[in-house]
Amino acid sequence: MTGRFRKILLWVLAVVVTLAAAVYQRRTGPTYPMRGTAEIEGTVVPFRLIRSAENINDCEIAVKTADPAVTGYIEHMRYKTDDPWTRVELVRTGETLAALLPKQPQAGKLAYRVVLAKNGRETALTGDRPIIIRFKGVVPNAVQIPHILIMFLAMLFSTRAGLAALGRAQDSRKLVIWTCLLLFVGGFILGPLMQYYGFGKFWTGIPFGTDLTDNKTLIAMIAWIAALVAGRKGKNARGWVLAAAVILLLVYSIPHSLLGSELDYSKLPK
Repeated sequence: MTGRFRKILLWVLAVVVTLAAAVYQRRTGPTYPMRGTAEIEGTVVPFRLIRSAENINDCEIAVKTADPAVTGYIEHMRYKTDDPWTRVELVRTGETLAALLPKQPQAGKLAYRVVLAKNGRETALTGDRPIIIRFKGVVPNAVQIPHILIMFLAMLFSTRAGLAALGRAQDSRKLVIWTCLLLFVGGFILGPLMQYYGFGKFWTGIPFGTDLTDNKTLIAMIAWIAALVAGRKGKNARGWVLAAAVILLLVYSIPHSLLGSELDYSKLPK
């Protein structure tokens, strides 16, 4: 295997690993839509219920069924409050049954459940477990798109540096530098801007909170700074680089937005 072909192969492998980690993180996060099917009196209803919404308008919750005998309603309440459940009837338009959830302040959450009815029988689409939806402000594309792209590249270069550290023939120092730069720009410049536009605060990780998105970015940055320092003046830091790559892969396998910003309604003026 020639050196050039080996490098291409390692880049392809790095892309595959990075894409797999990104998809896993996205699909397992608490803001990813909940999908499934429910059966009521012989009618099968597929559903996709959202768990994240912008707070510029009330949020539409909709399910589709061609069976005109199926009706239903939504119950909702502010999350982690003693509010009573509020019922909103689903309105049919063609094959779609829909109702609106009231928009909430930044980081505000609602618990809601969708109940369908047919022939006097009711079925909650998600059983006894309500769905939690979080509201956020509008993040400009000029911030969001570069953030996503640069964080993906940081993960890609991290994975590629880790693969390079597995062999003695490759020098991973340039990859380490690029990983640190990308991680800093994506996680500590664009990341706080995303947080501010979405939830009104620049940083909600240590020491100000428990936001795992912020904290895992901090952990990854510390690991890569350690690898960068360990490899100064041409020192062999293969172990440090490999460890930093594994740490970044592990922390970014944690579902996105887990333990994210959450509004405490008890602190709002009555």
